[in-house]
Amino acid sequence: MSASVKAPVSPALLTWARERAGFFDVNALVDKFPLLPSWEKGESIPTLKQVEDFAKTVHIAIGFLFLPSPPTEDTPIADFRTIGNLVPHRLSVNLLDTIYLCQRRQYWYRNYAIENGMTACDFVKSTTMQSSHRVIAQGMRERLHFALDTQKKMKNWEEALRYLVSCVESCGILVMSSSVVGSNTNRTLKVEECRGFSLSDEYAPLIFINSADAKAAQMFTLVHEVAHIWIGQSGISNSIFNSQNAHHVERWCNKVAAEFLLPLEEIKELCKDSKNLCEDINVIARTYKVSTLVAIIRLKEAGLLSKEEARKLYHSESQKHTPLKKSGGGSFFNTLTSRTGRLFLHALLSSTFEAGTLFQEACRLLSVNKISTLFKAARKLGIM
Repeated sequence: MSASVKAPVSPALLTWARERAGFFDVNALVDKFPLLPSWEKGESIPTLKQVEDFAKTVHIAIGFLFLPSPPTEDTPIADFRTIGNLVPHRLSVNLLDTIYLCQRRQYWYRNYAIENGMTACDFVKSTTMQSSHRVIAQGMRERLHFALDTQKKMKNWEEALRYLVSCVESCGILVMSSSVVGSNTNRTLKVEECRGFSLSDEYAPLIFINSADAKAAQMFTLVHEVAHIWIGQSGISNSIFNSQNAHHVERWCNKVAAEFLLPLEEIKELCKDSKNLCEDINVIARTYKVSTLVAIIRLKEAGLLSKEEARKLYHSESQKHTPLKKSGGGSFFNTLTSRTGRLFLHALLSSTFEAGTLFQEACRLLSVNKISTLFKAARKLGIM
């Protein structure tokens, strides 16, 4: 019956939902909805089935389309991003839905932590931006048990990132990393929009990393977001290390991350007798598992490169840096663990198989469709 029943939705709601999903030109959807221009002008009325299909296409609950007027949708957390000299005003629906998903996971884990008598994380909001970024970086390294010598011995950036994530999670911070919304590979997250974000909470601090970014960049973003947790400031980040237009919170967190991964005194000692700093840049990047861009800026801050030399080298190196290309295959369990974080995944599955959480709720939080997936993941983790 719904195929023919008319659904008198407001034309303004249709336009709002379309633009919210990033389709700013109505013609972008006319192949799928030929009458959409007519609907938005109020010249014709869609059927209920057409409205349902439209809602799925623009990733919105159908109930929103029957409101009297478009709702005001505030950014759920502080937005510290800058693009050029501007602060973007609209988050993509993919980024919004990712933040909402992580907030639901955080809410679940917070309740789980309190119910199970877990202690609050005393490092959350333990410092302010008035503190020395060098002192804070050293304190973070000690708290995370991420030794500089171990960092330098890692074979590559991927191994170092994996180890750093395990150190951060061992400290009690949820770390989730993905390049898509939930498990929907058709809804990608753009690096240029967001490299990561943090959700501060004393029981369930959470960090999300855009895994489409280069591994070296993910290393930097992860430490940057840990710094956000240390000052208790939730927020969205996309600031690159050298951005002069970045928000002051981003600049402080960048300084902490740079000192954490590549201490200034280390650079000075390593390069004090160098005869070719251009060659040293790649050596430094490989040794400390940072990007060559970070190495260049740190050499400048150490007084080993002039401002003009650093500018030219930075421009040259930045042309080489691109997001990761998608790779096919791989273990679904490893992908699931990365997207949800091992700490969260283990807690949720333990609760589910102890009858503390409904199977349907666990599937929703993990963005999986089959309950059999929960059993497979639980066996992998040794829960059952």
